[in-house]
Amino acid sequence: MGLTGGYSSPVSEEVGISIIKHAFHRGITFFDTSDIYGPKTNEILVGKALKQLPREKVQLATKFGFEKLDSTSIKINGTPEYVRASIEASLKRLDVDYIDLYYQHRVDTNTPIEDTMSELKKLVEEGKIKYIGLSQASPETIKRAHAVHPISAFQTEWSLWTRDIEDEIVPLCRELGIGIVPYSPLGRGFFGGKGVVETVPANSHLPTSTF
Repeated sequence: MGLTGGYSSPVSEEVGISIIKHAFHRGITFFDTSDIYGPKTNEILVGKALKQLPREKVQLATKFGFEKLDSTSIKINGTPEYVRASIEASLKRLDVDYIDLYYQHRVDTNTPIEDTMSELKKLVEEGKIKYIGLSQASPETIKRAHAVHPISAFQTEWSLWTRDIEDEIVPLCRELGIGIVPYSPLGRGFFGGKGVVETVPANSHLPTSTF
């Protein structure tokens, strides 16, 4: 997300691609993006980087759900029609034939999770995605979704100062065999050390530490 301006100014396409390639050659093979990052431009960047990497050795994840997200309003959409439109658009921007892990970025409380999951299940059957993920869903929603089709991954914030999921979510994921993908494990940079302070741009939204 940060490559296209999530926390600071976006980096150039050339720099963004070089960072992704450098990460791959250092052993990182899981790349996680979303249609709302940018918005949309992050998927394009990741897709261009993947053209210079062996696709079969990369685990690609992206997300859908935010139909609108700006300073004035947020609109979440989990209808089957929106699921279908979102996957087609992401496949095109990423310029790939399939996505390894496809998350519902946020749960649409106006659409039954069973309806959303039924469409995602169809995408698995069609080979457009391999695995289904959820992000920041409640334990009850996870259970209901998992009953329609196995949830492979659950993404949420988890760090030294964000421990909320440890009471219910972690035990549930262990019970159901769902992997957890924690975001901001370094507290958005706060636990990164003094070196971070010296390199964070002036317009960054990252919290900086002094140790």
